[in-house]
Amino acid sequence: MPNASRSSRRPADCGDPRRFWLPSLLATALAACGAPTPPEPPAEPPRPVADAESVAVVSEKAGFEVVELVAGLAHPWALAILPDGTMLVTERPGRLRRIGLDGRVSAPLEGLPGIFVDGQAGLLDVVLSPDFAKDQRVYLSFAEPSLRGNKAGTAVARGRLEGDALRDVEVIYRQEPKLSSGTHVGSRLVFDDAGHLFVTQGDNRVDAAVQQLDKLQGKLVRIWPDGRVPDDNPFVKREGARPEIWSYGHRNMQGAALHPVTRKVWASEHGPMGGDELNIPEAGRNYGWPVITHGVDYSGAPVKGAVGKAAEGMEPPHHVWDVSPALSGMLFYSGKAFPEWKGNLFVGALAKSALIRLELDGDRIVHEERLLTDRSERIRDVREGPDGAIYVLVDEENGKLLRIQPRQAGD
Repeated sequence: MPNASRSSRRPADCGDPRRFWLPSLLATALAACGAPTPPEPPAEPPRPVADAESVAVVSEKAGFEVVELVAGLAHPWALAILPDGTMLVTERPGRLRRIGLDGRVSAPLEGLPGIFVDGQAGLLDVVLSPDFAKDQRVYLSFAEPSLRGNKAGTAVARGRLEGDALRDVEVIYRQEPKLSSGTHVGSRLVFDDAGHLFVTQGDNRVDAAVQQLDKLQGKLVRIWPDGRVPDDNPFVKREGARPEIWSYGHRNMQGAALHPVTRKVWASEHGPMGGDELNIPEAGRNYGWPVITHGVDYSGAPVKGAVGKAAEGMEPPHHVWDVSPALSGMLFYSGKAFPEWKGNLFVGALAKSALIRLELDGDRIVHEERLLTDRSERIRDVREGPDGAIYVLVDEENGKLLRIQPRQAGD
């Protein structure tokens, strides 16, 4: 993914406070570096698309329409659908917005934690608590600045949604050490049926850390909703290992979803140049990066430290793309609007500008179809609505929210 341009730097020990905004306590600690400021709002706020027209599409299994609902979102990253049908949408520059049933977009919600915004780093995933009807809690993953503000790590916060703000916000998970300069932070959040929260992360472009169990780079972690570590995590009793770790050897996981039948978490990750992977991460397993990979370095040279596509004690990818689509958000479709797609896996693609539809036989991928390719838009997230429609986020400076719905009679 291309990085956004960096702001001009302040003195080296201070970093650039314009990359992020910070709570008052941390702001005081960094007062010598200059007062931090919130990210600047866009010149024009996001807006509903007036008189939006649907575009009819015929695919291999189903005819559908694509409707543009909202335009002007600044690099939207994730969406969560609330019980009343409204949506929460994250924008990578550090804003959380609410989209109404009429498509109107709120001002940024208040109460977010301090966010490091640079390149791929910023505000990332958003999911609702499994008990949202009772606790009104919202979970966010984001890039959290280090104390100096010059590095970041993936973090997870939760807060109670109250009107146009998050209240009682607390950070429940922090990736340590903080090594990212704005790349490879992940991240997706998935709750399983037992209430565990899985957090996907990236390697921060520090390959050596991925195979080190005392560091959280390149790890899928499993925690309880309040941040506690489950007693049955695979490395709880191993000296020198972080107990949050579920699996390791991952490069940059930007997609995850819970399988509707097996109830296991599936995760996608970016390879380097080639070698994007789809995995079903098992407890304690090593998925190989950077020792095994189907890709090469961006220079075209072999990945430093790689031994090939397989090695003893390391798991091969469940499914691999030799040419990287740049995989993003994932959805197992279970709705009634498209019975032809029931059980299919949908994965967004950034580099190949597509919504990838995968047919499964059990866990095995047996067929692939690429949708929306004619739009040439980077697909960042995909979610299913309560009516079975599919909602898609387009990650651009002028980002969009799309709705995929059944074709109307006569179309």
